[in-house]
Amino acid sequence: MVTQASHVWRPSAARLVSIDAPSPSARAGTKPTVLVWPAKDAADVLDYQFDISPALAGDDGDGITGLDVSIAPVDTGGLTLASASADGPRAVLWLSGGCAGQMYIVTLRITTESGRALARDINLPILKLATPLAPEYALLAAPGQPITDQSGNVITI
Repeated sequence: MVTQASHVWRPSAARLVSIDAPSPSARAGTKPTVLVWPAKDAADVLDYQFDISPALAGDDGDGITGLDVSIAPVDTGGLTLASASADGPRAVLWLSGGCAGQMYIVTLRITTESGRALARDINLPILKLATPLAPEYALLAAPGQPITDQSGNVITI
């Protein structure tokens, strides 16, 4: 008898950002590291990870129990959270939409089994990575590429 094989999904390591390990110098007034995920196209729906393992060093049994996610700016057609989950010390977010040329700030507020609370902002740039199909009445530039506005929307007549 043939059994259908099931796929084991694993988040992509290409879109993984890790919290910087706590250090005395970070508390002494130095500028914190700006966290940035790789850019996405507005049409992409992708998984993004945030790993807090360095903040849990020495307490291997600790993991994420609570996750609050907010996105700014809030705009029409903007970046949206499709779903959020935790996998031990990693938060996994599925993000969709966004306006080309916009930088979004994804704020994560995390609580852990041991009672730790962490909050971080992660930047996510939205770039025009794909050429949109030209609608029937689109204005075209040579060589047949549609003309778009500053947000990447096709201009029609």
